[in-house]
Amino acid sequence: LLSGMWVTLQITFLTLGLGLVLALPISFGQVYGNKWIKALIAVYEKILRSIPELVILFLIFYGFPKIGIRFSPFAAVIIGLGFRSSAYQSQIFRGAINSVSSAQMRAARSLGMTNLRGFINIVLPQAIRIALPPWTNEFTIVLKDSSLAYALGVTELLRQGGYIIATKYEPMLIYLTVAVMYFIVTIAINKTLGSVEKRLAIPGFDVNETVR
Repeated sequence: LLSGMWVTLQITFLTLGLGLVLALPISFGQVYGNKWIKALIAVYEKILRSIPELVILFLIFYGFPKIGIRFSPFAAVIIGLGFRSSAYQSQIFRGAINSVSSAQMRAARSLGMTNLRGFINIVLPQAIRIALPPWTNEFTIVLKDSSLAYALGVTELLRQGGYIIATKYEPMLIYLTVAVMYFIVTIAINKTLGSVEKRLAIPGFDVNETVR
């Protein structure tokens, strides 16, 4: 089960990493892009948020070989869940960016900065603080969604449990153990990110009040 948990954690972190890399430029385009960029991003985001994760995984793993592109089961899971997570993460960061006063970007522009430079140096560091609580929730969601890798034959925690059940015939015990392992990892990650949130907090600055 521990080897299965290690694969689950790899899927979770790689999925979140890919989602984050895609979400930041997407959220930038949503806030500062022209109407065509915003329309394109809206289509991308709505499509990925509307299709079930399992369907996305099947489309990538079974559909792409029809056009000559093949992915390993592990890579297909990362790509599918990563792109879907990017759609959700982009909304998290878009809301956080909009929570930062627009006067700060205007001040950056008045100093000669481009929108991109002002975003990276001024807006983004503040937006990350605001986005961290909902991003923690996205981490939990991705961790649980990683179990969908079972459908493509990836030996993550749930499939590893299935292998053990096939030989030990103790489904209740094994599935309870799997559930406890998910619970422990979720609590540990939430506690860790909660500590990071407190360390990044600005004295006298209430993130919740800003978001409202």
